[in-house]
Amino acid sequence: MGRLIAFLYGLISYAVFFVTFLYAIGFVSDLVVPKAIDDGTSTSTLASLVIDVALMSLFAIQHSVMARRPFKEWWTQYVPKPIERSTYVLFASLALILLFWQWRPLPNVIWHIENPAAAVAVTAGSFIGWLVVLTSTFLINHFELFGLHQVANNLTGQPMPAQRFRTPLYYKFVRHPIYLGFIIAFWATATMTVGHLLFAAVTTVYIVVGALLEERDLADLFGDEYRRYKGRVSMLVPWRRSA
Repeated sequence: MGRLIAFLYGLISYAVFFVTFLYAIGFVSDLVVPKAIDDGTSTSTLASLVIDVALMSLFAIQHSVMARRPFKEWWTQYVPKPIERSTYVLFASLALILLFWQWRPLPNVIWHIENPAAAVAVTAGSFIGWLVVLTSTFLINHFELFGLHQVANNLTGQPMPAQRFRTPLYYKFVRHPIYLGFIIAFWATATMTVGHLLFAAVTTVYIVVGALLEERDLADLFGDEYRRYKGRVSMLVPWRRSA
């Protein structure tokens, strides 16, 4: 029964993540969703800046701290190991939901592409970025990344396989294609407002910092194999050799 409950918990966590991911596309692209990045209750510029930066900081702290090995070792004393990843995914999704809900718009326009064909092309670039994000997760192990593999193996009594270092497709050209996809998705917009610029800039800084922290963990996990890969392939700029 405990394994079944853990499996259902993992399914719910994944469902929350998937809906949040789809909402994020609409939120950033200002499409379909009831509240996008330039919608919502307007407040003073200073108040909006403080609230928006606080929301992004909350997500960044949760996302980074819970991903570190020392925290996992402490956390799994209280949270069963099979649902550790699902819990991480659920908390990250809830932090994003809070951000979407409480985000304050800063609607002053920095640039706007008037030409319809150019605007469509830039918007398509954003969706290509989201596609790179999603396909990159499947190139490694989408269901392990978001906790389903762990709870499914726990349900059937099978151990998790040992982690292997692989560099499929995008990973041959850039070490972090998921992060690169997010950067493209956030910056490729036909209408850039102050709020959108703030979101893109802060998340890009966080992505770079997060990538550096993650690389330290990957080097500890895979040793010289990852260090040689790091020497061959650029972190975020495709086809540019690592410095």
